[in-house]
Amino acid sequence: MVLSIDRDKARRFGLSTVTIANELRTALFGQEVSKYKEGEDDFPIQLRLMDEYRYDLTALLNKKINFRDKFGNQKVIPISAVADLSYGSTYGSVKRKDLNKVISIFSNVTDGYNPTEINEQLKAMVANYDIPEGITVRFTGEQEEQAKSSAFLLRALAIAISVIFFIIVAQFNSVTTPFIILASVVLSTIGVFLGLVAFNMDFVVIMTGIGIISLAGVVVNNAIVLIDYTNLVRTRKREELGLQENEYLSYEDLLASIVQGGKTRLRPVLLTAITTVLGLIPLAIGMNINFATLLTEFDAQFYVGGDNADFWGPMAWTVIFGLTFATFLTLVIVPVMYLLADKANILLRRLK
Repeated sequence: MVLSIDRDKARRFGLSTVTIANELRTALFGQEVSKYKEGEDDFPIQLRLMDEYRYDLTALLNKKINFRDKFGNQKVIPISAVADLSYGSTYGSVKRKDLNKVISIFSNVTDGYNPTEINEQLKAMVANYDIPEGITVRFTGEQEEQAKSSAFLLRALAIAISVIFFIIVAQFNSVTTPFIILASVVLSTIGVFLGLVAFNMDFVVIMTGIGIISLAGVVVNNAIVLIDYTNLVRTRKREELGLQENEYLSYEDLLASIVQGGKTRLRPVLLTAITTVLGLIPLAIGMNINFATLLTEFDAQFYVGGDNADFWGPMAWTVIFGLTFATFLTLVIVPVMYLLADKANILLRRLK
């Protein structure tokens, strides 16, 4: 419905288009005329027509406009006296984003369905659709925010790994050792995805990403403890054998040093993993205990789940899955990589 104002008639009455438009806007959408205060809360009071008149086209067109002309005389003019109504088929408004015309199609997702999976199906359908020239289809809203969050977390993870790498290089004065340690961090993410697939859990971008970043710190710590002690055992072994700086341990001595380092550091690595996993289980399952009522009324009000579990659960499960898998990597894969890297260094030095 298009309401066309007859500007000549409006000018003769001394009415402006703004006055007519505001009168209609107040009738339909309301105007704040005052506030109702209750305690510390203020509630706006909106003035507008009742439903029976607000949705009655005749009542809207016959609504009186009270105003004063340029001589100060009070006048009352119905809207129909200065405007004509016509019907048409067109857009009610044009929305723009970055100066481009935009049509937004949006919907909620029924409970029990994953929005990302639904959007992937929609993307596949759009890919097979013949889109006219000059029209661009983009997935915005929640998907756009999720993409921004993913980019931020990937950048944060890259920065964290880079800083860890340079610190380890400075401490160990070696290039191969940091790669061994960081390889365990990268491989630990396999445990995260295996756990999510095995227990049919959703990959929550933000909280799962934060869990992967925090997981890197624990995994790096275990690998550093193991490799540092193995280097200490090797140094002691060289001193026992009286080897010079340019002489190398035999394969048997090197293997014995690695095995001894693994045996000695088995307990610290396992204790770190077990305490972390057990400490995160209450957060993962959302275990709630009311200690106030437990001490006063002997009623713990114990329950599992809730909103906190939905929010923090993905991060906790990420660390649990990744650390469980990374413990195996630290105790088995890291020593194997350490041995292979040492053998490769010895081979390269002999070739030189």
